[in-house]
Amino acid sequence: MQRRLVIVTAPFVLLRPAWALNLSEGDANAGIRTALERGANAAVALLGRPNGFLGNPLVKIELPGYLKDAAKLLKATGQGARLDELVTAMNRAAEAAVPAAKPLLVKAVKDMSVDDGLKILKGGDDSVTQFFAGKTREPLGQQFLPIVTKATEKVALADKYNAVAKKAGSFGLVRGDEANIQQYVTAKALDGLYRMIGEEEKKIRQDPVGTGSAILKKVFGGLG
Repeated sequence: MQRRLVIVTAPFVLLRPAWALNLSEGDANAGIRTALERGANAAVALLGRPNGFLGNPLVKIELPGYLKDAAKLLKATGQGARLDELVTAMNRAAEAAVPAAKPLLVKAVKDMSVDDGLKILKGGDDSVTQFFAGKTREPLGQQFLPIVTKATEKVALADKYNAVAKKAGSFGLVRGDEANIQQYVTAKALDGLYRMIGEEEKKIRQDPVGTGSAILKKVFGGLG
């Protein structure tokens, strides 16, 4: 006989009514793992393809803010095409890197603890996203960086970006993650990956019935 997992929200939470779930541990774990897998697979599929980043305004990687004035000057002197080439290369690099995330995301789901599951179930609308970011951001950054480097080293302007950023960094004009284009793109690629996982998570929490999954409906249907 399976043990029952009972979760009750605090009665003073006014943003939504108090709710209680009477789920077996098996159902709770299955639902949470399904949500994790769905979010991860959807994000990788959306982003790890041509125009996954470049064609998506939610995650498109733009030049860092401190370079925007310089970009205007370059465009005014007829070098806009080179800037466009750099932006395209940055986004293509992110698109090339994202598929490498899938094994680590899958491993994170497989290694999920009971405590992780409870935090996700009782957490806010981004608890799945936070779970993945906490478990995978550092190792994924290490995996993404060489892929991003290979994709951007073919663009001549990338070296000039790094030279300018290094100089600007010595004057405290740029943040650490913007001082190198490869590191900047890697960070933005990860931001985009977790952003799209978050978008899928919102869909599941807002309309678990619409997912077509019986276990998601059962586990997340009472969270409204």
